[in-house]
Amino acid sequence: MGLPALEFSDSFLDSPDFRERLKCHEIELDRTNKFIKELIKDGNMLISALKNLSAAVQKFSQSLQDFQFECIGDAETDDEINIGKWLANDQEENYINIHVIYAGNSNLFFFFLKEGKKKFDKETEKHYMVLEKHLSLSSRKKESLLQEADTQMNKERQIFYDASLEYVFKIQEVQERKKFEFVEPLLAFLQGLFTFYHEGYELAHEFEPYKQQLQFNLQNTRNNFESTRQEVENLMRRIRSAEQDFKAPGQWTMEGFLYVQEKRPLGCTWSRHYCTYEKGTKMFTMSNSEFKSGGKQVLNVHPPEMFKLKSCIRRRTDSIDKRFCFDIEVVERCINTMGLYRIGGVNSKVQRLMTSVFAAKAPADMDLDPDTWDNKTITSGLKNYLRCLAEPLMTYRLHKDFIMAVKSDDQNYRVCAVHALVHKLPEKNKEMLDILIKHLHVVSTHSQKNLMTVSNLGVIFGPTLMRSQEETVAAMMNIKFQNIVVEILIENYDKVIKQAMIF
Repeated sequence: MGLPALEFSDSFLDSPDFRERLKCHEIELDRTNKFIKELIKDGNMLISALKNLSAAVQKFSQSLQDFQFECIGDAETDDEINIGKWLANDQEENYINIHVIYAGNSNLFFFFLKEGKKKFDKETEKHYMVLEKHLSLSSRKKESLLQEADTQMNKERQIFYDASLEYVFKIQEVQERKKFEFVEPLLAFLQGLFTFYHEGYELAHEFEPYKQQLQFNLQNTRNNFESTRQEVENLMRRIRSAEQDFKAPGQWTMEGFLYVQEKRPLGCTWSRHYCTYEKGTKMFTMSNSEFKSGGKQVLNVHPPEMFKLKSCIRRRTDSIDKRFCFDIEVVERCINTMGLYRIGGVNSKVQRLMTSVFAAKAPADMDLDPDTWDNKTITSGLKNYLRCLAEPLMTYRLHKDFIMAVKSDDQNYRVCAVHALVHKLPEKNKEMLDILIKHLHVVSTHSQKNLMTVSNLGVIFGPTLMRSQEETVAAMMNIKFQNIVVEILIENYDKVIKQAMIF
């Protein structure tokens, strides 16, 4: 059953029936307003869900693009390439932009309607107050006063009629306009929703040839797997049935796990290491490897220890309760020697080394026997050679420029300025500096064992590589900046020395 019609003529009568019909319209409009607000809320939730769906689709598409199959071997079949290309193919991005525009219009209409009702109620109250006051006038009043009261009464009645007519007109307008003002944006909303699903259907239709091609590639890949699986299984059986231990071809003479005895304050412990040995060079490497609960093997994050073997003798079983035990003697590991370059060697040995190296008949690529020359003698000889150069390796000419470069507060500028100055050095100086700084960079990476940090190396080699031409107090005050120059060279070796200048 529909709403009762509101007649303009009823505004003048203002009967209880008119008021009842007016109330029915107000209740219905209030219900419609609440319904529209709830519908807008549900629509926003749907839009949010669609946006989340769109974001999830894009994330899934990005994951497919980022994923890449790694195939065994140095080449891939056409089918494997096609599968990889399909996974990495750019997926078309679809964005859902659905806007419900009725919310603003609806709120605006109901705002004007409420304002009209307020005015109507206000004028109603005022009209009936004036009417009651007018009816209470005594007939004994002067005729002029009664006429004035009648005039005022007619004026107030006219204002009331105008407010009533405007209110009825506004109700009629809202009741009619809501039929299309609400349905039009709702239609647009549904159109956008259906378009989204229709595009999904079209995408599925366009995907069909890709799906067929991919199924073909997958079937070929499956067939290749089945054919190679049998070959691999046969190889496994041959290895399993071999009478002697099978050793895969590799660069190492021997490799495997060994337990190393480590002395502790309360006794000795055995730690597990993975070791490799190359017979020709006698180089032995070992990486710490431990097993945790659950059978998980954890390799040490530090680089493997590498040293040269001097001897390897199997220990007699009567001296230890282990069946297989070896005593290994190694050539001293120079790079991990504590205080490397800081602790000096015996002066007589250093002088003898310098004489041997710079002898007229000494070869250019002389190999220093570690049994004859210890670490301290070799490192002291290198420092002595650099100090005795007629001109420091980084030259007197660029000395002040290097000092000024590192006095800047900007760290990036320091690196860039030192980089530019290094490439102004003579070619021979730059080559030797490259060799030296590369070595010192490696030394600094083992600072946990040799305690030679970048700062410590800077203190040692700063005055050696950048000694001042004048022996003044000012020059001595700049020694700390010489150390900083060397620190920058070591810390930024790849940027400062290896990287070429860009003009």
